[in-house]
Amino acid sequence: MPISTLTLNDGNQVPWIAFGTGTALRDQDVQSPVESAIVNGFTHLDGAQMYNNEESLGMAIRACGTPRSALFITTKLNGLQPDQTAKTALQVSLKKLGLEYVDLYLVHAPGHHAGRLKEVWKMMEECKREGLAKSIGVSNFEVAHLQEILEGAEFPPSVNQVELHPYVWKSLQPVIALHKEHGIVTSSYGGLSPVFRVPGGPLDPVIEKIRERLESTRGQSVSVGQVLIKWLQQNGILVVTTSSKADRMREYLDTANVPELTAEEIESIENAGAQHYYKFLVLSN
Repeated sequence: MPISTLTLNDGNQVPWIAFGTGTALRDQDVQSPVESAIVNGFTHLDGAQMYNNEESLGMAIRACGTPRSALFITTKLNGLQPDQTAKTALQVSLKKLGLEYVDLYLVHAPGHHAGRLKEVWKMMEECKREGLAKSIGVSNFEVAHLQEILEGAEFPPSVNQVELHPYVWKSLQPVIALHKEHGIVTSSYGGLSPVFRVPGGPLDPVIEKIRERLESTRGQSVSVGQVLIKWLQQNGILVVTTSSKADRMREYLDTANVPELTAEEIESIENAGAQHYYKFLVLSN
């Protein structure tokens, strides 16, 4: 079943769910898990210079035999060395990946470029103009960071990838409002953190009740992870997730076939999340 897409503000299309090569896969040889992800249906692969595994990501892309046009590849700009630009850093990534272009190139963290975000964004725009990146965006940007680069930008960011789950949903509303104003797609990492990192929180009984309802409606198994991913999907979020297990990969993709949450269920998730602020992943600068 084809993966549905979201439309970016530059007109390009992005698959709504991606297989990420960070977190537990960071600094690892990712060829095997990425090949497994592609075999099991993922077409969007989310990498980064910081993850230190672009070479093995590229090996998986070449080994899978899937046409380049059928894949959507993301990478992210790390901190720049004194003699580097966003363009030359991307050219190094492209060589490692064995690609002529990436579909999406993100500034990984604003703290890497303090005092020069506008300058770095101009470099990102050059990558887009030259076709080295079809779309450009950012990651971990807050309102002030976005406002800094939006002023005078030729191309607004197409995506902002942030930690996003119900425990940070309320705090992210100013960022999400700015995204909507400029047509920026909100992308999430760490979306399943409430399930895997802090079980026992106020979300748990809410998620379980919804899971039981969805399973009954569907007539087959629904996981708590699928409930959270469905909540993200229905909020128009680009979901980045990962696993080394093939059955978990298939489960995440199968979320598209899970019945929709009701408006009341979505509200109950967000109300429960608002009771307990918890940010799990702090990106070091």
